[in-house]
Amino acid sequence: MVRWKVYKFNPTLKLIGAIVLILSLNACSDDKASTKATSVKKETSVATKVANSIIPAANAATYEPISIKTGGFNIGKKATKEEIAGWHIEVTPTHNLPPGEGTAAEGEELFDEHCASCHGSFGEGVGRNPVLAGGEGTLKDKMKPERTVGSYWPYASTLLDYTHRAMPFPSAQSLSWDDTWSLSAYVLYLNDIIEDEDFVFNAESYKQIHMPNEKGFVRDERPDTHNTRCMKDCKDPKSIQVKPALLGYGSGAEDVVEETKVAKGHELGQKIYDGTCRLCHGTGLAGAPKIEDITTWEHRLKQGLAKVYKHAIDGYSGQYGVMPPKGGNVDLTEDEVKAAVDFMIKDIKQ
Repeated sequence: MVRWKVYKFNPTLKLIGAIVLILSLNACSDDKASTKATSVKKETSVATKVANSIIPAANAATYEPISIKTGGFNIGKKATKEEIAGWHIEVTPTHNLPPGEGTAAEGEELFDEHCASCHGSFGEGVGRNPVLAGGEGTLKDKMKPERTVGSYWPYASTLLDYTHRAMPFPSAQSLSWDDTWSLSAYVLYLNDIIEDEDFVFNAESYKQIHMPNEKGFVRDERPDTHNTRCMKDCKDPKSIQVKPALLGYGSGAEDVVEETKVAKGHELGQKIYDGTCRLCHGTGLAGAPKIEDITTWEHRLKQGLAKVYKHAIDGYSGQYGVMPPKGGNVDLTEDEVKAAVDFMIKDIKQ
């Protein structure tokens, strides 16, 4: 398909112009010689006939469409292997595992030198800096899961990629791949994922590493936007305001969020709501009814409370948005999910 056209001047026209110009100059240079007038007229007549016979064909071929298929744009150049290697630096579980190798014993010295000042000698975290080790099994704690490399991250490749790309602060990308393998081995050793400090960690032995939470992630099927497409009688685009979906959920947001009044008997529901439901139902993300939006909740409750419970437990995807089963926290019991629903609709039921 021709995306757009670039037109080139046909060289045939240059030839015609040259013939006419030469013959015309010959006629002008000898205008005093009357004896040659007839000859000049003949030459000019011949040139005119030649031009008239060629121009239609030339005009027909003057405009030559150029497209991507014909390779006529000549924009940029083909990237070299070296350029691609410079850009293509991400590491994934199945792709681009880097060269080099290292052990946890070697990584311990590097960790003390480059990382311990922020993350602690054993990955416990210093101040507000991230904790790297421990926390296994705490993801089921609905109130305070401890997300670390060992408890939360699904693949060790993320550790390799992030360490090499962004660490150590503030000297990112200063580590060799051998150093990166060694540091990663040490962090995995701190999390008891690698048990032998002399275990050689490299692209081949990587296949033996399985993170505790490798199976703990599910695909998020929620849409990027929760509004339905307008087909007629639409708003004036100038009047539409785009609001951030996570407004109020930045650092320190707890200080400005109005505390919800907890009715008697709803303490469990509020805990579940705060730990699992607030992100969507506090902001309206993905079409979720906001906790204070009584009108929207009343519309859903017309279908019956049992159906609302069912959608909350089993999940829902339709015109009004997407609800992952149990709000994405599959460890919740059905009674806990119902308690969260009761808490969100308490003002309507009263």
